[in-house]
Amino acid sequence: MAEHKAMADPKLNVLPREKSLVEDVEAPKKRPPRNKYAFACAILASMTSILLGYDIGVMSGAAIPIKSQLHLNDVEVEVLVGIINLYSLLGSAVAGRTSDWVGRRYTMVIASAIFFVGAILMAFAFNYAFLMFGRFVAGIGVGYALMIAPVYTAEVSPASARGFLTSFPEVFINFGVLLGYVSNYVFNKLPINLGWRFMLGIGALPSVLLAIGVLAMPESPRWLVMQGRLGDAKHVLQRTSDSPEEANLRLADIKAAAGIPDTCNDDVVAVTRRKSHGEGVWRELLVYPTPAVRHVLIAAVGIHFFQQSSGIDAVVLYSPRIFEKAGVTSEDHKLLATIAVGFCKTVFILVSTFFLDRVGRRPLLLTSVAGMIISLTALGCGLTIIDHSNEKLMWAIGLCIAMTLTFVASFSMGLGPIAWVYSSEIFPLRLRAQGASIGVAVNRATSGLITMTFLSLQKAITIGGAFFLFAAVAAVAWAFFFTVLPETQGRTLEDMQVLFGSLTGWRSVARKLKMEVVEEDGKRDGGGGHVPLAINGRVDPNQI
Repeated sequence: MAEHKAMADPKLNVLPREKSLVEDVEAPKKRPPRNKYAFACAILASMTSILLGYDIGVMSGAAIPIKSQLHLNDVEVEVLVGIINLYSLLGSAVAGRTSDWVGRRYTMVIASAIFFVGAILMAFAFNYAFLMFGRFVAGIGVGYALMIAPVYTAEVSPASARGFLTSFPEVFINFGVLLGYVSNYVFNKLPINLGWRFMLGIGALPSVLLAIGVLAMPESPRWLVMQGRLGDAKHVLQRTSDSPEEANLRLADIKAAAGIPDTCNDDVVAVTRRKSHGEGVWRELLVYPTPAVRHVLIAAVGIHFFQQSSGIDAVVLYSPRIFEKAGVTSEDHKLLATIAVGFCKTVFILVSTFFLDRVGRRPLLLTSVAGMIISLTALGCGLTIIDHSNEKLMWAIGLCIAMTLTFVASFSMGLGPIAWVYSSEIFPLRLRAQGASIGVAVNRATSGLITMTFLSLQKAITIGGAFFLFAAVAAVAWAFFFTVLPETQGRTLEDMQVLFGSLTGWRSVARKLKMEVVEEDGKRDGGGGHVPLAINGRVDPNQI
């Protein structure tokens, strides 16, 4: 009792902070609970990505009966399958400006409506030209959906859950792929002239449901501020933030980024047309970028380029052919194997969503790409061995199937979702919509190039050689990510540009920011220079 009293006596020269050092380790700060309203908004917005996933998955099976009924050659098939990625470039290019004019929410409605028309046109196509026109219309809708879903989700998400919520578009792309594979298996039982039409036409149904669901969502608070609607933005932020204090901080940050004085608190304020609708953005992005903007642009373009150039869409779209080359001959078995690919992608994307805000972007990304390099190399070896063997090697067939599943799992746990999360969170507010559209354009252009040339590539250098090439690209990607991309975990969207500005010198900036966070925590704890051992609920080994 005397000892306890002595420790509590302010006259004694005893430092009470010794106990808090232990408490920092033993009782770390609790993570805030998930904001259910922001969670629901992210789900609804991200569901627009199902449109692309379904098209990718369904075309892997629909291409087989389409080739047979319309008497197409391999070049026409690969153009038909991959051309939607190039068509989506137009949609993503226009979507950035559209979302600045009419808002993020109505842009999603436009995406669903355009894809609905495209799905109907494809289902009723009577020749190759008409089918290509349907692909063109659907591609515009896909481009809109790909650009706007991650942007909206990033703008409504609190910083504590932004990685988790912004990974949802990739989750629903994978879910759409799985639905497409299942559709192939179900409708493959119909007569050849009806099966592929049902496969393509059924994609119109989710677009209707999505358009209706999106209308129940609030508008992006950042877009509202850009229009001068501060009262509406504050209301949305109060519902999508973890606390009232965070809502006020987010509003202040957005106002500063939009050039609105912090003392201006009216519900509606006047904003110049140039600021509210994004005029001059392309000049700032491409012609006269600051060092920070240039670094951001290189990072966004690079991560989207490498996401697709590593061959993921080739594997997803041509998985029946890959399994056929590996020795799987039954049509049912090939389609069932593709369902396994879709299931594997969907399961492992869920793993990623729960670790993005705990582990960080860089560790997951680098681990993911390392797994892709190993699995692509092994897949190339397996296919090459089968190609040069006159016997049916069951172990090699098993290796090819296992490595295909390992590749899509590795992709889905890191590079797949992180490309969308990262590129949607690093652009400054004023450049975000158009910057994200550039990322989508690079993503779809690269995917189009890969999917429209894969069959020709495998004929030129063998299918095993094609996967060795993809493995080499993935190795270059790992080096690029390690060198150029800083960690963005836990940073607010408006603070993000502090991390960027030097392609190779960002590590010193990150260390400085980390020390500032440590000092701020020490002052807030009243430690007078006390350095906490636990940061954001985790022990920092550098402080022990």
